[in-house]
Amino acid sequence: MSATAASATPTTSHLIDEAVGIVKDHARPFARLAPMEKATLLRECVARLLEEAPGWVAAGAHARAAPLAEEWLSGPSAAIRMFRLLAESLEEIATSGHPSLGRSTRARPDGRMEVSLFPASTLDGVTFSGFSGHVLMADGVTPDGARARQAAFYQERDPEGGVSVILGAGNVSSIPPMDAATKMFIEGKTCVLKMNPVNEWVGPFLERALAPLIDRGYLRLVYGGGDVGSALVYHPGVDDVHITGSDRTHDLIVWGPPGPERDRRMAQNDPLLKVPISSELGNVSPVAIVPHAYTDDELWFQARNVVTMVTNNASFNCNAAKMLVTATGWPQRERFLDLVAQGLASVPTRVAYYPGASERYEHLLEGHDDAQRFGEAGRGRLPWALIRGVDAGDTGEPLFRTEPFCGILSETSVGSTDPVEFLDAATHFMNDRLWGTLNAMVIVPDSLERDATVGAALDHAVVALRYGTVAINHWPALAYAFGTMPWGGHPSATLKNIQSGLGWVHNTYMLDGMDKTVVRGPLVVKPHPLWFYDNTKARAALPFVADMEASPSWWKLPRLLFRVLV
Repeated sequence: MSATAASATPTTSHLIDEAVGIVKDHARPFARLAPMEKATLLRECVARLLEEAPGWVAAGAHARAAPLAEEWLSGPSAAIRMFRLLAESLEEIATSGHPSLGRSTRARPDGRMEVSLFPASTLDGVTFSGFSGHVLMADGVTPDGARARQAAFYQERDPEGGVSVILGAGNVSSIPPMDAATKMFIEGKTCVLKMNPVNEWVGPFLERALAPLIDRGYLRLVYGGGDVGSALVYHPGVDDVHITGSDRTHDLIVWGPPGPERDRRMAQNDPLLKVPISSELGNVSPVAIVPHAYTDDELWFQARNVVTMVTNNASFNCNAAKMLVTATGWPQRERFLDLVAQGLASVPTRVAYYPGASERYEHLLEGHDDAQRFGEAGRGRLPWALIRGVDAGDTGEPLFRTEPFCGILSETSVGSTDPVEFLDAATHFMNDRLWGTLNAMVIVPDSLERDATVGAALDHAVVALRYGTVAINHWPALAYAFGTMPWGGHPSATLKNIQSGLGWVHNTYMLDGMDKTVVRGPLVVKPHPLWFYDNTKARAALPFVADMEASPSWWKLPRLLFRVLV
């Protein structure tokens, strides 16, 4: 993910200074703006985001040669939902002093606290029937402690505020505005958002949609490559930095270029960057399949689930499935992999628009001559690739340590056909062998989860996995899209070993002291989800989803369901 692209419209150094100066001048007024006034600004942006959505989606589909449905989901719909949820939390702060502490809380048998965050409303519960999400708080955080730490910025008296620089992501167009919303409305900072050259096409849509923030001097958008990013992060007027990108970019910013000076800085804990930095940096995202005698329908649903995770956005997602973890000796292993291959073969190849994809693709396939490739190559497109039987004991395997960030899916086997033994082996493998701490997925049927022994082993695995999001049976990207869920790498990372990054974004309930997010859903969902690659109704339905997210209403539900079901 560290390859770069050139900006078509780089911002000059004079305008960079001007942008920082403007938001610096407005940092204190914004910090002290009443919560209800901030909520009003957010709701103005929601209406504008919805207005800009059709053009935004069309531009993204053109820029990436992508399906329109995909652009609706990963672009305006996610941003609209988060902005609305933030407005609702700020309205609660205005009336009661704090947002609600999730939908409910419970104390686990081990004494740790869980906070239910999804569904966030009864309407969510209907549209996502069977899905749920909660956050596992860090050990020692009590309900009273969680309440005391919640919405910490809004507990300050006469805050001074500050300026945050955001180096926006180049892959998913909703990431930059959602990161800016996190910094502004949860942490209380004004922002300079630098668009990544890869997706700077979305900048004009955001400038119009976020005009209520820009016109008041609270936000500025700038454009450019690494030189502009460097000028921003080390600017004397900047108090905070957030990046979405690669660990290499993070370390370059924090510790400087590789070499003796970086080594000295790390040894002496003397970072080059002197202000706080938060980050989201990718992952070799694993999908562990608990051994079981699955039905054909269950295998085919989950195969399509995996294929969706691989092919969405041409696989340029930090949460794309990259490593299938199966049980050694599982009788259905070959059948499942054949179904995954069948699904990959049915999806047209995509333009590999992200810089460096072809080089990573060829490098990671070296030595894997038996890799299956599916689809048309050439004209900027890469075939989907499936590598079966990677040796789990090979500590030097690059596929375990390098996020492909292209359409490569690998598979390895650990443990045995005993579900308890497999869950233990898979947890150790994912924690200790794979790079990254962002997200992991576990496929397990309800019947196994209801078994007391297996259920306890699954619970232990979920708690033990060092990932910011653990999802049961579904793509961890749902935690990103729900908006209520904190999204980020596991907090065990450090500046010296950054893994998938530090800090949380989204988190519209404004919680603090989280260990991880847990999302779960049924093993099979019917009708199959709108985000699946083979859902032919998604394109017609998703504009109505965006409208529903902007202003939820039971009156809108029949119209939406008609497009989903008929």
